[in-house]
Amino acid sequence: MDESLKTESERLARSWLQHDSSWLRDYLVSGVEDPRINLQSIFTRHFLIRAISGKQFRDLMEHEYRFCAIMNWLTRLARDASETEEFEIVLQALRRGLDDAEGIAIPRFVLQAFGSLPLALGGRTIPNYIELFLKGTKLDERKPRLDLASLETFSRLWSKTLGTLRPDNDDPKSKAHSRLSVLEPGCGSANDYRFLHAFGLARFLDYVGFDLCSKNVENARDLFPGIRFDLGNIFEIAANDNQFDYSFVHDLFEHLSPEGLNVAIRELCRVTRFGICANFFNMDEMPEHSIQPLEEYYWNKLSLARVKELFLEDGFNGQVVHVGTFLRQHVGYAESHNPNAYTFFLWRESQ
Repeated sequence: MDESLKTESERLARSWLQHDSSWLRDYLVSGVEDPRINLQSIFTRHFLIRAISGKQFRDLMEHEYRFCAIMNWLTRLARDASETEEFEIVLQALRRGLDDAEGIAIPRFVLQAFGSLPLALGGRTIPNYIELFLKGTKLDERKPRLDLASLETFSRLWSKTLGTLRPDNDDPKSKAHSRLSVLEPGCGSANDYRFLHAFGLARFLDYVGFDLCSKNVENARDLFPGIRFDLGNIFEIAANDNQFDYSFVHDLFEHLSPEGLNVAIRELCRVTRFGICANFFNMDEMPEHSIQPLEEYYWNKLSLARVKELFLEDGFNGQVVHVGTFLRQHVGYAESHNPNAYTFFLWRESQ
């Protein structure tokens, strides 16, 4: 590895090691980053589910996109509420088909969804999670305690749905679905893996995660002792060419130097055989990167075109999705918490 990248790696590691292990364990798994209702985490799960099962669960995926938007609206409502009674006021307005609850505007897509729930879908029932949330969420000293049952609606649905499938070495008498070898650089404290597990997806994966921060790796191993979490570096991935069928990554590339970005993408492409789901939190449709050093690392705004070129140079091409536009077009939700979030769905061109 180049000396400059070794130095960059040391500085990146220090920037995370300064935090307590408990803080790292809970970081990026709550609020708008909660993988149950964060669209980019949902995109990652759907990317892997499609790799396993094709298009057979498309309807359930579409309903989860709507769930994502509605739960983000509801959690924002809970965050801004001054008393628990506001939730009952909104619920009564929804029951009457009103789009205004004593001054609280209710988006049309929320009102429409409420009227359609519960909904039978493919032998499963999507419950009225809006009503569950409004009934179950309370304020504790002005801080919301969100209803857990409603947040876990699709965790339960996917667990039951994927439970009808069998990995290829799970039950030889059933229709088999091949396990995927999957890599996640920058896995954190199993931030997204814990939801791959909760949603019933992990048993279809031969998963490897790695992180530059030893505290994150220790947290992940404590949470999932039987899963492989390594101390590793995306500038020099300890894997053979095409060793993994698929890779996914969240919120990593913006923190790298321009040289580091080039090397990281090259390495990720080198070890991935079929497809990559790459999630970005700070990207724009501008001609060049905006490089912004920040203490020990970077907080760059990346050029969509330049990043796409880097993947293309290493043999990967595909679809780019702007998260806010997707929510607006698919659901009618125009208030994405991050206007600079993009997801790349990429496949090796030679396959």
